[in-house]
Parts: sequence; structure tokens; C-alpha cells
Amino acid sequence: METLLVKASDEQLVKAAEYLADGEVVAVPTETVYGLAANAFETDAVRKIFAAKGRPQDNPLILHIGNLDMLYSITDEVSELALKLAADFWPGPLTMIFSRKDSVPSETCGGLDTAAVRMPDNDFTRRLIEKCGFPLAAPSANTSGLPSPTSADHVFSDMNGKIPMIVDGGECSCGVESTVICFDNGKIRVLRPGAVTPEMLCEYAEVIVDNGVLKQLSADEKVMSPGMKYKHYSPDADVFIVKGTNEQFACYINSLDESEKKAVLWDGTDFSDSVTVLPYGKTSAEQAENLFSSLRKADELGCDKVYVKMPDTSGIGLAVYNRLLRAAGFRIIEL
Repeated sequence: METLLVKASDEQLVKAAEYLADGEVVAVPTETVYGLAANAFETDAVRKIFAAKGRPQDNPLILHIGNLDMLYSITDEVSELALKLAADFWPGPLTMIFSRKDSVPSETCGGLDTAAVRMPDNDFTRRLIEKCGFPLAAPSANTSGLPSPTSADHVFSDMNGKIPMIVDGGECSCGVESTVICFDNGKIRVLRPGAVTPEMLCEYAEVIVDNGVLKQLSADEKVMSPGMKYKHYSPDADVFIVKGTNEQFACYINSLDESEKKAVLWDGTDFSDSVTVLPYGKTSAEQAENLFSSLRKADELGCDKVYVKMPDTSGIGLAVYNRLLRAAGFRIIEL
């Protein structure tokens, strides 16, 4: 099909709502990454998301709402803790998992009896959801397994000819997907780290970081959150995390075969001409913003391998490390 790439506007909001009401898929901007949106309550529409992405059917989708009232169309069970978190972090990059009503199709939730819900911090997309009158299931708008898209151009590269419309809302400000949590006997369990960090959440309850955040899960394990089980966020190039000091990192990279076409992500430049240095950032927030764009750039440049300086794992750095582990297939070079 022809894929329209349009700038976000009131006129295009009306057009996007028409597509969604007709059961089509539309790529929309959020503060985290671009989402591939469809009516969360329509099974056929949700199946179009999985088809466009090539996504495994047991990988649950996140439902996006435009206001708090819409949450009660998804679940009957909202705790006081969840309401406190919603008051402080919605709209924003926090996804909470609730028991789901029967009105939410099993296909939307990867066959689980729970639903993952968030309210995006993007005015266009929230207004679009409210105009539609139903939640939007919206995983990242990329081919499954590739780095998530943080610009409309990234989406077009993956989705041209597969969906009718992409709405360009500019660059995503956060750069990594939302934090996903569930509630565990009054505690908060982090299933996928993001910009709402464990340090922030511990002000509300005891926080547990799930084992799946930093370890590889087996193929037969059920997961409650996207981004836990399958290889994700990975370019065609082989990705390696390199653990060591800046001096060790530079020395290691310069010792590699110069005939190998490689790129590095770090905040220094002490390399030979055979190495392409891609934007990374000196802070964890900068690294989160740049990560996916730079991994995609490595493929555009035809790089065979990408070496990434291991990030700090506090704050949003935990989210950067989590994404890198999956992009690298858990390959870490310790110097």
C-alpha cells in the first residue's frame, strides 16, 4: 500500500482517527519512541500490528490511553498505589500492568490475563486517542528486533508500504521505551527499565528489579512486558558491550583489525581512521536519546560491528544497559 508521511497537525489528526476507526494501523509520535497504533479493542486491527512488525504473537502490547477515565475501560482493579503513580507520572514514560477486562482481546495482551497501560506525554497522540474514544495498542513502530524508531524517517524506513500513515511529530525526547512495572504484594516490580527509574519509584514503595532486566530468559518463559524475552533493539551489525576504563576502551578499539568496518559509541575520539565514532553522550540521558539512532546509523554506513562503551547502570543508565544487552545478545567484552 501507499504510506503517507505527514506532519502532525489538526487536519492530520482527523485523518489518523479515521484510519484507526476503520481498523487500520497508524504510526504516531510519543516522548519515548514512535508507536505503531491500532484500536486495542479490535482483534483484526491488532493482528495488523503484529503482521506489519513481524512480531511474535506472545509478545504483549502496551495500551495507550488519553485520560484516566479510559483506564477503567481496560481494568476494574486500580490500587491506591497505582493511582498515586498515575498522578505523578502520567502523562509520561511509565507503563503499569493491571488485570484486564474481557473486553480487551487476548491477542492484544499476548495471551495474558493482564494488560499493560500508559498515558503518553505527547499532545498530538493523546488528543488522537481521545478523538478515537478507544485505547491504542502501540508497540514501537519498527520491524521486530531492529532498533526502535525515534524519528518518523526511522519509521518510514521500516514501515513504508506496510501501513497507510505515519505522523511526523519530530524527534522523540526520551529515546528509550517506557518503564514497565507490575505490583507484587504492595511492592513495585520493574520489568523493563526506562526514564522513570527505580530510584524515583522507591519513594512510593519497595522496588524490585526483575531478574529478566539483566539476564536472558529461556524461550519457554512467559513474560508480562514487551522487551524481556526476544532479541530486541539490534541492528544488522554485530553489537558488543565493552567494559573497562576509557583508556582501556580506546586501546582495545585501536588494536582491532583495521580492515573490519566498525563503529563505536562512546564519548571520546582517540581512534584510527578505520573507526567511525557515532553519537553516544556523556550522560545517561544523552545516551538514552542517542542510542537507537546511532545503532541505525551503523547499518546505514554498512558497519560489520558496533562496539559500545558500557554505560553507568544507575538512573536511566539501567535502561540503556538493558537495551544494549538485548541488542548485543548479552555479549560483553571485559577488559
